[in-house]
Amino acid sequence: MPAADAVAAMMKYNEALKDAGVLITLDGLHPPSMGARVSFAGGKPMVTDGPFAEAKEVLGGYWMIEVKSREEAIAWAMRCPGSDNEIIEIRQVQENGRLSRRHSGGGGRLRRTAGPQELIRTATKGDIG
Repeated sequence: MPAADAVAAMMKYNEALKDAGVLITLDGLHPPSMGARVSFAGGKPMVTDGPFAEAKEVLGGYWMIEVKSREEAIAWAMRCPGSDNEIIEIRQVQENGRLSRRHSGGGGRLRRTAGPQELIRTATKGDIG
């Protein structure tokens, strides 16, 4: 479990994303020991319960933000109060035709957007339960 000051710093960062109007959603994830994987070797689904010995890094949580550019997403990632063992990966969400689902006002038309960026937070296996 992270220290109280680390949690407070992350909550402040999350509030900054919200206050700026860029936050779409965010979630922290339970550790891999509580998860399962479904693989499809040979075309047949096979379930493996966690923990997963071969994992060197695990997904600890994510933020989905909507910004105008990759550079803006990177700027937000750089503001995150991450620790030495954490990495944030930035990836753009694939959208059908890259049309926003939000109405542009008035006529109910869809508007083109740069597309949401997803900030994916990872940490080394030993540092997440």
